[in-house]
Amino acid sequence: MSDPTLAAAITAAILATLGLWLVICGLLPRQIRLSDALGVLISGTDSDTAEQGPVVVADPTSRLELAGAWLYQSARLPLSASAMRALMLQGRSIGDYFVNKLVLALGGLVLPQLLVLAVRPLVGPLGAIPVGVGLICGVVGWFWPDLALRNQQQQTNADAEEALNTLFDLVVLERLANMSATQAMAAAARISEVPVFVQIRDALERARLEQRPPWSDLHRLSRELELPPIGDMADVMRLDDQGAALAGVLAARVKELRDAHLTRERARAHQASERMTLWMSIPVIIFALAFLIPPLLTMAGIV
Repeated sequence: MSDPTLAAAITAAILATLGLWLVICGLLPRQIRLSDALGVLISGTDSDTAEQGPVVVADPTSRLELAGAWLYQSARLPLSASAMRALMLQGRSIGDYFVNKLVLALGGLVLPQLLVLAVRPLVGPLGAIPVGVGLICGVVGWFWPDLALRNQQQQTNADAEEALNTLFDLVVLERLANMSATQAMAAAARISEVPVFVQIRDALERARLEQRPPWSDLHRLSRELELPPIGDMADVMRLDDQGAALAGVLAARVKELRDAHLTRERARAHQASERMTLWMSIPVIIFALAFLIPPLLTMAGIV
């Protein structure tokens, strides 16, 4: 049986190698992409077409969130577009996401070692088994937040659509109060702190500070969040710049979006009902077999 001292030495070597890799990644300068540099130099490109993405740090006073942001920036960790979209819809920062991954990975790596120390007086040395189990648990802990985001994607999309429908109703009311298109959207977006409201409010505020129409920012936000209704609403509100009457057009468009959302919700409810019907039929099949098998065995002469 392997010596536990060897297992502890292997674990220490792995942690030391990981720390050295993080230090080297932090000291290496990050290369600026040529497309980003040209986008900054070209007037209007950085604000109209560049994607913003989720914030890196939402709470500068949180040390854990700062640690996650440092890990993301220094180690150049990848972040998929779907994960960025989910973080924006949930109102989470990149630092919070990566510190969650880091804590779960370290917990999975250390927890088996602590359990071995607790049960060692009862079962004796376990060799290198805790090290392998710790590595597996660490990998699972690192990817667990990704699986959680993927499992919550459908509910996150439904919540975002509900928030958009409420926002559009508020825009119609503000528009009926003789506000301009931009003022109506800004006033409606200030009512709630839901992530979709916050994203639209930030886009409107950014366009206001740059003294330009916000429609391109709303279209960019629509592409980032994969919520086409935001772009449709921007196209309708753009008509205000041409002097068109928006009350009837806006109310009709909001009704179409709400009807489309209702149709999607009915389809989801129908799918959920079908899945429930499948699981409900299993006990019926079991009871039917329990009543049918004895007569069949008697007829066959087995019993």
